[in-house]
Amino acid sequence: MKPTLQLKLSQQLTLTPQLQQAIKLLQLSTLEMNQEVERFLLENPLLEREEAPEEESAGASPEAVPEKQAVSQETDWLDNDMPAYSSESSAEDDFQDFHQAQSPSLREHLNWQLGMTQLTERDKKIVSLLIDALDDNGYLSQDLDDLAAMLPEELEIDADELGIALQHLQHMDPTGVGARSLSECLALQLKALPPDTPFRREAIEVANHHLASLAAHDFGKLKRVLNCNDEALRMVTQLIRQLNPRPGSEYSNQVARYIIPDVIVEKIKGEWIVALNPDAIPRLKVNRLYADILQRGQDSSQQQIGQQLQEAKWLIKNVQQRFETIHKVSQAIVAKQHNFLEHGEVAMRPLVLREIADETGLHESTISRVTTQKFMLTPRGIFELKYFFGSHVSTDAGGACSSTAIRALIRQLVNAEDAKNPLSDSQISEILGKQGIVVARRTIAKYRESLKIPPVNLRKSL
Repeated sequence: MKPTLQLKLSQQLTLTPQLQQAIKLLQLSTLEMNQEVERFLLENPLLEREEAPEEESAGASPEAVPEKQAVSQETDWLDNDMPAYSSESSAEDDFQDFHQAQSPSLREHLNWQLGMTQLTERDKKIVSLLIDALDDNGYLSQDLDDLAAMLPEELEIDADELGIALQHLQHMDPTGVGARSLSECLALQLKALPPDTPFRREAIEVANHHLASLAAHDFGKLKRVLNCNDEALRMVTQLIRQLNPRPGSEYSNQVARYIIPDVIVEKIKGEWIVALNPDAIPRLKVNRLYADILQRGQDSSQQQIGQQLQEAKWLIKNVQQRFETIHKVSQAIVAKQHNFLEHGEVAMRPLVLREIADETGLHESTISRVTTQKFMLTPRGIFELKYFFGSHVSTDAGGACSSTAIRALIRQLVNAEDAKNPLSDSQISEILGKQGIVVARRTIAKYRESLKIPPVNLRKSL
């Protein structure tokens, strides 16, 4: 086949470096964006921070608030309702951070106690080995036989010696440390109580042999094995619930994570106003000294400086554009969800990305990037922008109800229910149906699980 030359025209979308940087900055959280800005400040001498005016820097707007886990990691029979976000006073946070930084770790605390004992040096070393094997909650997850097999033979430490050392460890503070299971942990704490503590013996029996029945709220079985009435069983369960299932957690030096709100929403003269958080916006400018030098000369040696100047201008423009886009999208969200700000979750309306895209003239993918890891500070708390979006459920009147509002209604119904006769998913579905909100039982179950609300049998109490 004879080779030939052909001319073909085609269109192709090419992302310029400036556009790539704009997209990257838009999808980063504010903390991640600040880290990216710091990198540019170190690498580019033509980029520098602009000093904030003293009157603005003295403003009272919070720079960051601590993030709290939305879901507790306690056992099922403990209360696990925790707020997603909180904005406590900065003074209290500073004190807690200082206290956490100064407090010893669990291993340091245990080794300090070990040094105060009258044990022989060999016994202290064996106990120290067990301390090193504890997890962050204070549990010994390794079997003693397996642990003994892992030790060098020349140490001549067998499982029996480890068992004796474990008893020494389990007598240390915090009570329950060194337990090999939740059952043993609770039993150790109960045995440390004064012998005349009411229902102590029954509680130890439950902790040792019937903890699964307690978690399943099988009160009938518990009353039979303990040979007690409802009031006595109530006292037993109350005693167990006062215990700490994770004795080592108070010594865990976890690094606090912080949320910087990108926008602040306030009600001013009857209207909800959205403003950018000035403390979240990095103040950047071009170094005028280098820029003036560049303007005075045009030789080839200044080509690199010229490129760095262009990169500095791109970054300043892209950072500004990022926050302008966040502000624009936040305004559209507040306009759609002002009832939530007025009345809470039950007033949340259904909202999808397409509605905000149509309102702002932006693409849905851009709205998705803007609403991910960007946060809004409101009088009702701090929320990720994505929180305001949700699917809808039809109502009898032909309207729609937000899934967030339905979750809030489910939570209200569960909080108000009779603990002795809690509502089943079918009953909750019927109650909402009477209010004109048609929700299937399986949908109620899905929403209930997302709220970390146990099923009806686990919510039942004496």
